[in-house]
Amino acid sequence: MINTNTMESGYHSCFFDKFDKVVNKILKPTLIITLGIMSILIVYQVFCRYILNSPSNVSSELLTYMLIWLGLLGASACFLQSKHLNLPIVLDKVSEDKQDTLLIVTIIASLLFGGIVTYSGYVGLSNQAFTPILKMNLGLLQSVVMVLGSVICLSCVVKLSKLFSKNRNNLSKFIILSVFIGLIILGYAEIKSNEISMDYIEENTEILSFFVLFISFFFFLLIGMPIAVGLGIAGLMTLSLQMNLSELVSTTGETLFASLNNFGFLALPFFILAGNIMNQGGIARRLINFAMLIGRRIPGSLWQTNIVANMLFGSLSGSAIAASTAIGGIITPMAKEKKYDMPFSTAVNAASSISGMLIPPTGVFIVYSLITGGGASIAALFLAGYIPGVIIGLSVMVVAYVYAKKNNYPVSKASIDFKSFLNVLWGALPSLMLIFIVIGGIIGGVFTAIEASGIAVAYSLLLSVLYKTITLESLTKILYDSAISSAVILFLIACSSVMSWSMTFAFIPDTVAEMLISFSDNKYVILALINITLLIVGVFMDMSPALLIFTPILYPIVTGLGVDPVHFGVIMVYNLSMGVVTPPVGTVLFVSCGITGEKITSVIKPLLPIFLVQIIGLMLITYFPVLSLALPRIFGLN
Repeated sequence: MINTNTMESGYHSCFFDKFDKVVNKILKPTLIITLGIMSILIVYQVFCRYILNSPSNVSSELLTYMLIWLGLLGASACFLQSKHLNLPIVLDKVSEDKQDTLLIVTIIASLLFGGIVTYSGYVGLSNQAFTPILKMNLGLLQSVVMVLGSVICLSCVVKLSKLFSKNRNNLSKFIILSVFIGLIILGYAEIKSNEISMDYIEENTEILSFFVLFISFFFFLLIGMPIAVGLGIAGLMTLSLQMNLSELVSTTGETLFASLNNFGFLALPFFILAGNIMNQGGIARRLINFAMLIGRRIPGSLWQTNIVANMLFGSLSGSAIAASTAIGGIITPMAKEKKYDMPFSTAVNAASSISGMLIPPTGVFIVYSLITGGGASIAALFLAGYIPGVIIGLSVMVVAYVYAKKNNYPVSKASIDFKSFLNVLWGALPSLMLIFIVIGGIIGGVFTAIEASGIAVAYSLLLSVLYKTITLESLTKILYDSAISSAVILFLIACSSVMSWSMTFAFIPDTVAEMLISFSDNKYVILALINITLLIVGVFMDMSPALLIFTPILYPIVTGLGVDPVHFGVIMVYNLSMGVVTPPVGTVLFVSCGITGEKITSVIKPLLPIFLVQIIGLMLITYFPVLSLALPRIFGLN
């Protein structure tokens, strides 16, 4: 007997899948073209400023609004493809039936968020103001918010249709949970309309806001909701304690849009794009050859080569994942052939790849600088990251040296003639020149960090063309991947602005500061507590969301105690970079294990001594600020 309900459910699922694919087909070329045009515009801007000596205000404004569209349209594509960051700790440890229940809760919450964003975007259409230079209608520009909200709702409907077709009981779960959540919302609305309860909320605003914000956010985090959506909803729930609900809903879209209306954010997608071009451009092999010149005479020469190459390539790409993939992919077959300990090789590759997150140019410092409102300049942060980044790499080199000596790993005794040395150096020099051009130009005041990101894109593309390692097809893929990677971070920034707004509104940083200072008013004790907190946070949360959540809370506290903003930025990035190598969220560890084929459990043991030495490095960075601030001060940037 044919189950007509199942057939009907399957039909709906098929219909929504097709609609989903159509939207994806529209979004993909749109993102590729948008980022491509932006790349041309940033190069044009540099050309106008330095060749024509006439900066283009038109391109500046156009780039800013194209960035917003790239971020929000890219976020839409990420919802359809489930590419937004989440933390499925609980989700992965419960039965399939309970997984479905948790997924339905996250979908209902996301559907509500999507509905709010859609309505808010619709309200924004009535904005009749115009941009100052191009005279573009702001209401029309803000229509991208309505597109984002609509696509969030569409992605939720697609997921629900799949759950219903998978198990009909999920439909009844959805109805029950929807009614339950609806009753909670109605109950809350009733509380808001009661004068007695509102008086109580006003009297206890700070403490209530603190608990509502963090309890709701960590609840959404644990059940596997996309982190960005969790940030947005937690922020809205907190703001609703003090704001009229209709006003809050109508201004949400404007907040998301305005949060990305910052010319400084342009450096982010361009450095990501430059790194991805580098990753595809045959750069890794040349850097490994150069690294072998440095590491070949040290015990465990292949490990030392891996570490040095990761430091070099990581600084070029600004990505630990790109470094561990590109360098590890080449070193691993060589290590296996020479009978190297593969769990230790995996640990070395993973732990050294994060050095590139501190050695500039790196997008993480750009995000930190913008979160602090320019309290720490990008140029100063770039210089401050050199010594701490090298310390991370040297920490791994020391452990690898001790391990190699203890286990009698051979040292290369082969000599290299001067001509061969020059050939290797010549092969690596064009790639290494990018560091000198970008960092030298920023420090020397020749161009800004945003312009430097455009130069990095043009230079890396030129190298790839000269090396004949890039095609039109691979370039379109790089543009799309870069747009998606940028959108994940930009949407996190947009949603974190809602959370930051709520924290500022409720004086939460002041509340946290009072709690910490009540424990101790010694800045060194406070820094120790912050280090412990961030190391734990890094285990469970990826770098970007952790930076966006904790910087607005901790920054006012430490600067109030006299800690230099640049120094604190280095402390935060050093702490959180270690987290990308630790399970359960350690993406770099997963990538490195995937390359070598080793189990994570076998890699944990060799990672522990490396972490111990890196934590000693963290203590040095924390309590000897000169290690971070010496270079910025030498160049007059701090």
